[in-house]
Amino acid sequence: MDPTAPDWPALDTERLRLRPLAGTDVPAITHLLDDWQMARTTSTIPFPYDRRDAAAFIAESRRLSAEGVGLVLGAEDRLSGRLIGCVGASVSKGSGEVGYWIGRDWWGQGYATEAVRRCLRLLFADFGLDRVWLSVLPENTASLRVAEKTGFARTGNQTVTLPARGRSADLDILELSRARWRRLREARPFLLVAAALLIDAQGCVLLARRPEGKSMAGFWEFPGGKLRAGESPEEALARELDEELGIAVSPARLEPVTFASHDYDRFQLLMPLFACRQWRGRPWSREGQGALAWVPPDRLADYPMPPADIPLVARICDWL
Repeated sequence: MDPTAPDWPALDTERLRLRPLAGTDVPAITHLLDDWQMARTTSTIPFPYDRRDAAAFIAESRRLSAEGVGLVLGAEDRLSGRLIGCVGASVSKGSGEVGYWIGRDWWGQGYATEAVRRCLRLLFADFGLDRVWLSVLPENTASLRVAEKTGFARTGNQTVTLPARGRSADLDILELSRARWRRLREARPFLLVAAALLIDAQGCVLLARRPEGKSMAGFWEFPGGKLRAGESPEEALARELDEELGIAVSPARLEPVTFASHDYDRFQLLMPLFACRQWRGRPWSREGQGALAWVPPDRLADYPMPPADIPLVARICDWL
């Protein structure tokens, strides 16, 4: 990252890393925004869009951060490391105007919703805002869906001049209060998941790759699954290891090691991790599960993981 970029910590979501923009992002932003399909449904993105526009956009994001009146974060795909969009807000007197865009190749996959949810938590929980709002061109139905899925509600419209279009337009105005945001968070599901630290005779740890079609596909995790009604974590884990990996594990041989508690914005996760060194059978991928890998503990950090699993790596290395 460019050392002159604002000193703001990266924020991980299920699939994205939200981080400050840097000068090295100019080519990626230019490529993403020099696209009429991107510009046509926005109010401020010029077209054509060149490197000077991208450099000015990054400079403005730095100014907002330096003056404490807002922030703009690049949305980076954690698997590929590619910048795919941006999310942020300008802030004034306890309220903020939210903005976001995602490159056309990533439309329709929930990335904008994921980025906006994390941004809202930052604005309400960390910045302490009372209200946020955004404006959307009525024909931008995808952006309207993102706003509604993240809790915004229409409050009216406003006629504005669009300098990048050379015309005026009526924009839909949508708002979200901190009180409503809190109510929506309180209604989120709470998931209890048990995970296994399977350790072989060489001291390697088994990781499973989440298959296509599942959330966070492509990320590596410790095998396990959700508890059913009436199950203990150990019973659920023994069942899941049989169903997913074809191995038999006695719940009595599962040793609690640590746990993860993670806020995924759309749900809260609690995941106890149990170590196991003895089982019957050879682990293999069943039920359409993804690839498996036996990994030395000091190489676990080389495998991209869901955010909840990442903090476990250092604890596992210490424990082993």
